Amino acid sequence: MRNERRSSDGQLEWLEVDPARESDWNEATEAGLVPLRRIDQLRIQLPCAEKTAANFMTRAFQVGRDEETFLAVNNRAFAWHPDQSNWSKEKLQSVMSEPWFDANGFLLTEHQQNGEAILAGFCWTKIHSATEDDPEMGEIFVIAVDPQFHGQGLGRQLTLAGLEHIAAQKIDVGMLHVEHDNESARQLYFSLGFVEVDAHIWFGQPSAEKPKATQHG
Repeated sequence: MRNERRSSDGQLEWLEVDPARESDWNEATEAGLVPLRRIDQLRIQLPCAEKTAANFMTRAFQVGRDEETFLAVNNRAFAWHPDQSNWSKEKLQSVMSEPWFDANGFLLTEHQQNGEAILAGFCWTKIHSATEDDPEMGEIFVIAVDPQFHGQGLGRQLTLAGLEHIAAQKIDVGMLHVEHDNESARQLYFSLGFVEVDAHIWFGQPSAEKPKATQHG
């Protein structure tokens, strides 16, 4: 995929490429552009060697019950994110109406607090059919932990739970997208065995704002 904008005299002013190649970097650099945003695609061979902790529990998202609590956690966890922040119920319903949606692959983990189950985090998976270029893959589509539960290792356990769900579908390759500057998330994924495959990059003037992306997949 390639989108670009040029001035009236043909000067490259903005460039979006996925996947980004060395020639794209060279062209952007020659035009005085800098990377404004980079989303890396990582993949892992399944099953993953590491397993979820024996006491870590998840349940499937229940349509008609969990929307509001999911949105509250999502919007707190992604307050910083250009695309995933400020989701509305309409946005969620739109995504869940996609033909790939499967509530069984939308995993929630809860924390018991004063006798009440509180949503602590989620791992939403998505299955991609094989293409001419890629095998069938299972994607960790969105994953997050409520900020109040950070520091408890839930991100790692949710990632493992998602990968185990994908592997149970007899799929051999797991995949996800991560912001290149989200170093803590990248290090988590690398520690589990993910490797970087390619990147979606936006180039523009140094003073330009970080662009939004259309939903991957």
